Amino acid sequence: RRAFFQVPIDPGVPRLLPHATMSRARQPPLVTGISPKEGAAWTKVTIRGENLGTGPADLIGLSICGHNCLLTAEWMSASKIVCRVGPAKDDKGEIIVTTKSGGLGTSTVSFKLLRPERIGILDQSAVWVDEMNYYDMRTDRNKGISPLSLRPSNPLGIELDKGKIPQKDMELTFPGMSGDFTSENFSATWYLIENHSGSSFEQLKMAASNLKKQATKKNEGSLAYVKGGLSTFFEAQDALAAIHQRLESDGTERVEGSMTQRLENILNRASDTADTLFQEVLGRKDKADSTRNALNVLQRFKFLFNLPLNIERNIQKGDYDVVINDYEKAKSLFGNTEVPVFKKVYAEVETRIGALRSLLLEKLLQTPSTLHDQKRYIRYLSDLHAPGDPAWLCIYAQHKWILELMQNCRDEFIMGVGALDPEGDTRPSALGRLSHTASLNRGGSLRTPRPSTWRFETPQQVQFVEKLSDVVIGQLPNFWKLWISYVNGSLFSETGEKSGQVEKSKKNARQRQNDFKKMIEEMTNRLVKLIRGALLPTTLPQAELSLCGGWENKTELTGAWLTQIIHTVRACHEALSALEIPNDLLQVIQDLLLELRVHCLMVTLLHTTDDVKRLAEKEDWVVDNEGITSLPSQFEQCMVQMLQSLKEPLEIKPGEINVLQLDQVQDQATELSVSIMKVFINSLEQLSTKTDGDINAAHNISVDLSSPDRFPGVQEGFSPTSEQRLLIILSNCHYLEKRTFLNLADHFEKHGLTGTEKITRVSVDAVRQLDRNLFEAYIERRADPIAGSLEPGIYAGYFDWRDCQTPTGVRNYLKEALVNIITVHAEVFTVSKDLVPRVLSKIVESVADEMCRLMQCVSSFSKNGALQARLELCALRDAIAAFLNAESNASFKLALDALPQLHSGADKKLLEELLNKFKSSMQLQLTCFQPSCVQPVKR
Repeated sequence: RRAFFQVPIDPGVPRLLPHATMSRARQPPLVTGISPKEGAAWTKVTIRGENLGTGPADLIGLSICGHNCLLTAEWMSASKIVCRVGPAKDDKGEIIVTTKSGGLGTSTVSFKLLRPERIGILDQSAVWVDEMNYYDMRTDRNKGISPLSLRPSNPLGIELDKGKIPQKDMELTFPGMSGDFTSENFSATWYLIENHSGSSFEQLKMAASNLKKQATKKNEGSLAYVKGGLSTFFEAQDALAAIHQRLESDGTERVEGSMTQRLENILNRASDTADTLFQEVLGRKDKADSTRNALNVLQRFKFLFNLPLNIERNIQKGDYDVVINDYEKAKSLFGNTEVPVFKKVYAEVETRIGALRSLLLEKLLQTPSTLHDQKRYIRYLSDLHAPGDPAWLCIYAQHKWILELMQNCRDEFIMGVGALDPEGDTRPSALGRLSHTASLNRGGSLRTPRPSTWRFETPQQVQFVEKLSDVVIGQLPNFWKLWISYVNGSLFSETGEKSGQVEKSKKNARQRQNDFKKMIEEMTNRLVKLIRGALLPTTLPQAELSLCGGWENKTELTGAWLTQIIHTVRACHEALSALEIPNDLLQVIQDLLLELRVHCLMVTLLHTTDDVKRLAEKEDWVVDNEGITSLPSQFEQCMVQMLQSLKEPLEIKPGEINVLQLDQVQDQATELSVSIMKVFINSLEQLSTKTDGDINAAHNISVDLSSPDRFPGVQEGFSPTSEQRLLIILSNCHYLEKRTFLNLADHFEKHGLTGTEKITRVSVDAVRQLDRNLFEAYIERRADPIAGSLEPGIYAGYFDWRDCQTPTGVRNYLKEALVNIITVHAEVFTVSKDLVPRVLSKIVESVADEMCRLMQCVSSFSKNGALQARLELCALRDAIAAFLNAESNASFKLALDALPQLHSGADKKLLEELLNKFKSSMQLQLTCFQPSCVQPVKR
């Protein structure tokens, strides 16, 4: 430093020397010495060093061995500080000085803190020993104890190294021994494993040497004490010898007034005087000794004396484990004691434990409760040696409670509890107290989230079944798990280790297996009976309807709601099967599912019958370009929806049987399916017989006028006549036979329904019969007027076949008949082109038969009459040639055969000319009789 500050200085540059002096004052403190270098707490020491502060105010910190000694520090100078060492935690450490000017300092020396040796109760001491603050080395807790229980914390004098071996393992390894060196059963091996498991062999040799030194020191201490009091013994010896010499020289022993007598009196007076002087002191000493002994007893056995109060406090806090451990400890120590005080306190402990047993049993039987709490309380009662079998009592209580919940669930809906009142508020539910328990919170709910209007829309039977299933699935799994824990003994041992309690539990479980099986059967039977009472009351005996029935006034369920119930019951069965409950205990649920599936099938078919009946009301008589209304499509759609709704009920889950394989079910389903078909066909028949006034005027036949396949004379808004309705229904019947019934047969087979052939056969026969009836009715309405107009037309104007003029053309009656046939053609074509050949052939057949009859009834023809008749027959035959059948041809042949033959070429030529003239003049009308090449356009 000196060389740095003696560099040449430029006169024009400010000197740096004052700044350097300031920097030197701001260097951190440095401790270079301390005197003395070791000592006990509160030893006065002198600290020397450099930069220890500029004054008392500059000193802001001083620590020795980690203890703050600033309060006792006295600053003397920048190189000297005097203070006292505090009771630091560290045995050896540095001296750190902190100043404002220099900050945190360092140290080159250290101080060793000496721990004062304790004076034992048998050690000699020239000073009074404070007996207030002693430490219990057994628990390493700072507790005041009497000097009687004082002993060294580390008798070996080497560093302790606590092992990590559990206490239970040590007790098993050294049965009946103890690691406490004050115990009668002290085991040195246990003590070494517990306190010096990591010590080396050299350290153990050092420990043996320390023990020898302590023994030698005690022996030497006793000898030194004797040597120190040797002069006192000599003086006492000399005094006794002089007294003995004087007594022998006196010669008198028991003579009154003798020296011996006088000495005895003096000694007695001295004893009395001493007793008088020290009686109060000695009395206080005796009282203090008795008090000290009582305190020692209280201190030594305060665990027992404080135990009743501690039990009460821990019970209030819910620390039952602590109570049980303390009780076991007290029982092992004082259970067989004969000391009256201990017996009295222990009796109070037993009274508190009895109250705890009652409290735990009450909590165990309290409902609702979680499985975890049940197991905990059972284990507590078992540890407290409660009488009886708490686990079985809990199982029995849970069984009764679950049955009560199930019955309350039914009563809520029957009695109106839980239903919505007129103001829309929900009344308090008896099951509402379950909402806060974890036992009803399922990982997977049976129901998807419901809209807010669900309670208004859903029938109460459906709500009841779902709520009942929630109760069963929420409680029965925990009930079953509790029984399994009871069977395998895990109620008393989580690790499965064998013990007396575990074996006792298994033995009790084996004896009560039949009883538990009856409990499960009772719960499953109650579940099934409650559901039967709501859905299948006829399957219950009359005696059980009062307990499980009462749903007569509720809404009858449809197939869709029954399907939802089946889904809920199946989910319930699957949840219980997942618990590995034996199948024979769940068979009643399987039987219920089978009957529900059959019931759902039958109800769905019956409701479909009603739906099909109402389809006729939806007939709007709007036909497509095939002459079909929406009615067949609606019927097919209704049937397909029915089959789709039956998909889940008819689905075969594991353990279930196919309901359609049951003969009775198969026959009933087939009959109901046939009934549905017949109902629809009857609806068609009823539609055909309705009068014009029964048809809603708003439902008019709609014709696509842009289609070339439609008759142009029918205008939009045309109301269907009874004949047109017959044609429309005929067209629908034809479509049903050719398309709808075949499609439905495929759907029936696809969904697994049997009896498809019978259903199809009966349906086709019924629709064919309806078709024949409707066709005959239509032909009767249309053919009879045309055929009936022929005879009046032929003989109009007193026409006579025997006396008539030369034919000039076809007469008007025939043209009128053709126009009437064309009208029928147009009417049929407007509805369905496919019906035209069938209807026209029958009309033509009727007309041909009537013409044949009329010709055969004529007795004779003139030449002109025969020509006129042949002209009209040929004109009629040629005009409707496209619709002639075998019967029509036969009728025309018979009619022509009844006429005289034309022999003249002129007559034949005239006949041909007149026919050509007729065809030419009627070309437009006769065009409709030509086969159409335009196919109907599909919409």
